[in-house]
Amino acid sequence: MKAKNVFFTVLISALTTVGVLFGYNYYNHNSNNPNFQSAQIPSNYKYAGLFDSNGKPSPGPADFTQAAAAAIPTVVHIKTKTNPRQANNNLPQQRNPFSDLFGDNDMFDQLFGQRQKSMPQMASGSGVLISDDGYIITNNHVVAGADEVTVTMSNRKTYTAKVIGADPSYDLAVLKIDAKGLPFMLYGNSGDVQIGQWVLAIGYPLNLDATVTAGIISAKSRSLGLNRDKSGRKDYAVESYLQTDAAVNMGNSGGALINTNGQLIGINSAIASPTGYYNGYSYAIPVDIVKKVINDLIKYGSVQRGFLGAVYVDAGALTSDQKKANKVPESADGIYITDLVKNGAAIEGGMKAGDIIRKINSSTIESGSELQEQLSNYRPGDKIQITYDRGGKSYTTQVTLKNNAGNYDIVKRDETIDRLGAELITLDPKKAKDLGLSGGVVVRKINAGAINDQTRMRDGFIITQANGKDVKTLDDLKKIIGTQNSVTISGVYPGYNEPFEYPLDLSTNSDQ
Repeated sequence: MKAKNVFFTVLISALTTVGVLFGYNYYNHNSNNPNFQSAQIPSNYKYAGLFDSNGKPSPGPADFTQAAAAAIPTVVHIKTKTNPRQANNNLPQQRNPFSDLFGDNDMFDQLFGQRQKSMPQMASGSGVLISDDGYIITNNHVVAGADEVTVTMSNRKTYTAKVIGADPSYDLAVLKIDAKGLPFMLYGNSGDVQIGQWVLAIGYPLNLDATVTAGIISAKSRSLGLNRDKSGRKDYAVESYLQTDAAVNMGNSGGALINTNGQLIGINSAIASPTGYYNGYSYAIPVDIVKKVINDLIKYGSVQRGFLGAVYVDAGALTSDQKKANKVPESADGIYITDLVKNGAAIEGGMKAGDIIRKINSSTIESGSELQEQLSNYRPGDKIQITYDRGGKSYTTQVTLKNNAGNYDIVKRDETIDRLGAELITLDPKKAKDLGLSGGVVVRKINAGAINDQTRMRDGFIITQANGKDVKTLDDLKKIIGTQNSVTISGVYPGYNEPFEYPLDLSTNSDQ
């Protein structure tokens, strides 16, 4: 009789365990597919056994072969070509001492650096197919400034790609190739990622064929200070990386970080290494950020960011003296607000300097990178619930996020910069001082557009005036140009005292 009771007890326990595991997998896994991803499971997943008949992820496989088999066809090799900029201008050139004797011979030009300036620059990275009609995610730094972008699939088919949109603040870009019926990778949910879980990194490192490496998630919400916005500033850049010990090298940028169900949970973007090669840690942009950014780039041409309108620091980073002076509890964590933007979302929601943000909706916030990650999910006009501490008490308020201009409008592409056709950043104040300038805008990379078509300007030119007005920042340049159809840009090249002037007709580029 006792044996019978023991048998039934074990049976019931086993059935309960199976039921709990089934319920967890059924209700907690969420792919959060964007609108342009088909609800139908693609064949590269269907026949790998990673999803059940109802389209739900199956329990993780004992090894990684199935996840790799499903994902490899969706990860592509991206190669870029950046054409040389016009170098036959009136800039002083390094003189070839043999030219008077032998003429401008290619051999001597190579020796003295002239030939190298006319050679195209080649680079490569990785990307991830996210739709069967050819949309591809990669890093902005993989394709920034490129004149030609080609994509090679794992089956060796090659396509010419078009950059649909990019945002350096997030270091993300979306490409498009002209093809149908392609395999594509399903989105996972980076919010569900746990420290210690297995992950795979897939890409084309060091110009090798598709390569898979394995590791675990070793940390979340890492900020490295790598990203810059279009003007070169750090304060509007967004970083909240997943940290993993899956080996990643040069060429992996833009490739996939996946879970054991083959779902995308991040875009590999950086490594921590003194040599430039893998040395223990790599970093991926969480897919929850990626989905929002890519959807905005496809739909609007630019990322629609919801701004809180607050200046803040991590409460845990305050010194004991600072905490005492500001009446902040010694053990406080969260986000300490040091200042608020006039007419910003936070101040209109009733928040004050000195408040400590603890939650955005139901998500606990303990660092600035976590705050950025949460805000990246929202657009101007979206409402969020903020839980914060003030004077030892907890409060909750509803805040309506705004755009960077302080309103709720959709932000369009920066058409002014598009018309010029160049990557521009505000000159670093320290470098400006060293050069004896009060400010300026650096032409970091000349792309297709008015500057390339109409002038002999070279990369590195510093714009100090536009239409006779001083230019100290990128915003100054934008305001001066506005919607005008012509502009004369003046400035200098570092190391040369002579000023240069470039007139531009922008009317033929106004539709770009």
